[in-house]
Amino acid sequence: MEGVRQFWNERPCNIRHSQKEVGTLAYFDEVEAKKYKAEPHIPAFADFKRWAGKRVLEIGSGTGTDATNFCRHGADYTGIDLTEKAVEIVRKRLEVFDLSGSVAVCNAEQGLPKHESGTYDLVYSFGVIHHTPNPKVVIDNIAEVTEVGAELRIMLYSKWSYKLFWMLHEYKDAVWDFGEGMDNMVAKYAEAQTGCPIAFTYTFDEVKQLLSPHFEVEQIWKDHIFPFKIEPYKRGVYEVVDEFASMSPERFQSMCHELGWHTLVVAKRV
Repeated sequence: MEGVRQFWNERPCNIRHSQKEVGTLAYFDEVEAKKYKAEPHIPAFADFKRWAGKRVLEIGSGTGTDATNFCRHGADYTGIDLTEKAVEIVRKRLEVFDLSGSVAVCNAEQGLPKHESGTYDLVYSFGVIHHTPNPKVVIDNIAEVTEVGAELRIMLYSKWSYKLFWMLHEYKDAVWDFGEGMDNMVAKYAEAQTGCPIAFTYTFDEVKQLLSPHFEVEQIWKDHIFPFKIEPYKRGVYEVVDEFASMSPERFQSMCHELGWHTLVVAKRV
């Protein structure tokens, strides 16, 4: 866990989405625009407006883009992150936008904060739980802070995806091993910065096993193939890679549902 903390503390997710001064309004606006440009499925999945007046816990707040939007839409928001750096940024972000929310450093494997007035209506975690050494422990802990009928919305990395085969093609040291070695290879190249200590991947059946017996999956689907050339993207230029340039939006979205990197899950506490 300490290796995971150090990795993300050194470079919180999306922190380089803007070259403007970190902590300024202009910086946060640019980070949000770039995040949702690259991952346009997030707002619909989170469904921010639905949680107005509801108690929301986010596990892994990162630099706070989703946190900001939960708060903007009136959620009673609590966020946690393993890293001090991320929590510092989210607190600053909420201050800049004059939003009300609570965020704290927390290891989700060691327990989750309880809401002062009860359990949570929604536990949300986008691309985080697959980075912890014991994801099942986190799910057990989520069950402790939710009641029957509460909702869980999480994104986990897909076992079989376009990104997997892209990594196998792109990196010379990648081994075509679909056994135990695959998660190690995926972890190394899963993020913008190489060397992520842990990144588990899941089939739909494995997701259901992970959530059982506390949560019943109501919806599960895939989305997200990154379509842009990486170097222009770093400069804020959205140039589509050649293999997708002539593909219709409908066909590309169909491909995302077949081979997306993100497995999106909506589940209910039982």
